[in-house]
Amino acid sequence: MFSRISNGWALSKQSFHVLMLDKELLLFPIMSGISCLLVLATFALPLWYSGDINALMNEQQAPQNPIYYVILFAYYFVNYFVMIFFNSALMSCAIIRLKGGNPGVGDGFNAALSRLPQIAGWALVSATVGFILKMIESRSERLGQFVAGLLGMAWSITTYFVIPVLVVERKNPFQALKRSVGILRETWGESLVANFGIGMIMLLVTLPMIALIVVGSIILSSGSAVVGITLIVIGFLGILLSSLVSSACHSIVIAAIYLYAAEDEVPAQFDHDLIAHAFAHK
Repeated sequence: MFSRISNGWALSKQSFHVLMLDKELLLFPIMSGISCLLVLATFALPLWYSGDINALMNEQQAPQNPIYYVILFAYYFVNYFVMIFFNSALMSCAIIRLKGGNPGVGDGFNAALSRLPQIAGWALVSATVGFILKMIESRSERLGQFVAGLLGMAWSITTYFVIPVLVVERKNPFQALKRSVGILRETWGESLVANFGIGMIMLLVTLPMIALIVVGSIILSSGSAVVGITLIVIGFLGILLSSLVSSACHSIVIAAIYLYAAEDEVPAQFDHDLIAHAFAHK
């Protein structure tokens, strides 16, 4: 167990080194976040007029208006499509770098655009699952949240390698899901712990930023507006940057482990023993 944690931690650090070679990869999560906010704003307007805007904001209620469910499913589909599109672009660039290339933002967009059918298909599957989980959650406040949380966690783990499979192998959603489960069976230890390692590193970076926000709020309430606002802004920007780095590193680790699973070759930027150790039966 401790060996897996150590390996996962090392993989997360090596993914950060790869990110430093292609800092422009951070543009993809930035554009994804902005696009998702625009999608939310677009769908919030019709939900506002339907009288069910509170349901979209995660309040535990089940509206009777069928239009709400149509709009909600459409929102899930478009939102997942946007996220998967930018994740695919980021994953494509990461794979190019890990294979020795020098990717640009345009390479990521071109790769994602050439895989629109696969992206749309997976967005439809993801939207359906998300919609069902939302319905389960809305039926019972406590039990529904617990069940939906467990199912959501299982779904996230099961689909861990779907994006690189879509990008490289161009499989349909169900084939990609089956392939993801197969890779996960061989790599579950380091794959998931590497993700945990990335999260822990980013948490360590985020904690001082949270402290800055708290201190800034105290100073602001005491009457020193300039200093207080400055500290708050720095804190929020630090948290945002940590989130962007975490997202990019997460994709890089997935790409590295996937490449070894698919092509039996360890990317030069990663330690051979660490990647090979992730496969107990390879």
